[in-house]
Amino acid sequence: MNRTSYDYLVIGSGLAGLSFAIKAADTGRVALVTKRSLLDSNTAMAQGGVSAVWGSDDSLESHAADTISAGAGLCSEDIVRGVVAEGPARIAELLESGVRFSTVAGDSGELDLGLEGGHEHRRVLHAADQTGAELVRALVARVRGHASIDVFEGHHAVDLLVDEKFGLSKGTASCWGAYVLDANSGEVRTIVASRTVLASGGAGKVYLYTSNPDVASGDGLAMARRAGCRVANLEFMQFHPTCLYHPSAKSFLVTEALRGEGARLCTPAGNYFLEAYDHRAELAPRDIVARAIDHQMKKEGLEYVHLDLTGFADDFMSTRFPRILDKCRSLGINVPSERVPVVPAAHYLCGGVVTDSVGATNLDRLYAIGEVAMTGLHGANRLASNSLLEALVFAHRAAEDARKKTSEDDVVPPVFPSWVTGDASDEGESVVIKHNWDEIRRLMWNYVGIERSDRRLERAAKRISMLRDEIQQYYWDFRITGDLLELRNLALVADLLVQCARVRRESRGLHYNVDCPDLDDSNWRRPTVI
Repeated sequence: MNRTSYDYLVIGSGLAGLSFAIKAADTGRVALVTKRSLLDSNTAMAQGGVSAVWGSDDSLESHAADTISAGAGLCSEDIVRGVVAEGPARIAELLESGVRFSTVAGDSGELDLGLEGGHEHRRVLHAADQTGAELVRALVARVRGHASIDVFEGHHAVDLLVDEKFGLSKGTASCWGAYVLDANSGEVRTIVASRTVLASGGAGKVYLYTSNPDVASGDGLAMARRAGCRVANLEFMQFHPTCLYHPSAKSFLVTEALRGEGARLCTPAGNYFLEAYDHRAELAPRDIVARAIDHQMKKEGLEYVHLDLTGFADDFMSTRFPRILDKCRSLGINVPSERVPVVPAAHYLCGGVVTDSVGATNLDRLYAIGEVAMTGLHGANRLASNSLLEALVFAHRAAEDARKKTSEDDVVPPVFPSWVTGDASDEGESVVIKHNWDEIRRLMWNYVGIERSDRRLERAAKRISMLRDEIQQYYWDFRITGDLLELRNLALVADLLVQCARVRRESRGLHYNVDCPDLDDSNWRRPTVI
């Protein structure tokens, strides 16, 4: 028997999970579970930065207005205004934690503020073009040094422990932790906790081309749905306009902060085209830019377009965008004198597990924070650099709420059964997992990508249903592995994305269906809830 009890279980080690763990550990024991290492997350790969009102020429009203405008009518205005208002306080906490944001040249120590698409003012705090890595560096150091936080690296959450499913509920269905697979030993732990937090990130790996790391397979979203949580707005997958197009550049993002500083998109023939799609051109929101690139590529039969950086000086690139400079030059692209080949790629899921204003889900004792959650902030399209802000704000709110409720809690956790392998044998042919994984990602890219149609969505739904049946049988027949768990979760997430896309009978924000291309505010200015 391998059973462990905690006050808080945190699943995921991105900015949301790390922030929650640090704050909750002051009042209880925390188990932090992550599939690989603490350094593997979408946060660690973030280049752009954290948006917050920091400059004297900016205002909370302006930041809120930009967020609502980008969200295409589906943002919760109360949530937007609350998150924006809390932004400066959360940034101050990061600075106290040792995060080193970039400063303007000179000795003033003034923080440098970047400009990105959809923002009317410079408000993106960054650490050159490696903001996520800097955030993770500072917070991981605090987590590793905290006596009340136990870190379980190389551990995959399998499923949530819901008392009702085991006949252990004494009223409202509640979550009491999770079954967790130790990838090294193959053992499944039963980790019981008074409060559980899903901070497992996004699901970019459901698509063939993505800016996300391999860990982003939608695990938290799938577990929450199997546990009975409501999910919403999954049709709104944001495609980042500019990922590096090169056979040796897997998942390498080229930040849109470059466009904020003056870079322009053009065809290989050198024709600039964005102004034909939107008067804001390079500073239009991501959904518009990505769709424009996709349309231009299809119109001209292109495999990629170019990002023109030729107006930038070498010293500016080496100071402001050193990671991109090094990556491109390592691949033989001599920026800024040479243009960079780029394509859109799946980047950020604006929908997720439905939560309230503190990150609580409809399943008692379970929170969802960060990209896995649908808080109402992003609506139908996320404003650039608002994701890290959301993670910080909701980690803070959830920690405050969880600490208060846990301190008042006198309920004894149920005794859950240990994981039983039963007659399951060792894994069969790994080629089956690889083939199904590739098929899901390819059909999602082709049928549920930047541009959709009723026929494509119908075909996707039928094939994914068949794949889920195959995968479920495989799941029961063989001992679980990390790869099998990710495949199972990926298939469910793909199914949920298709369901949401088929339900919404209009085109809005990140969802564009050629069979219903118009906006329909009279019927569809509301979330798509499953």
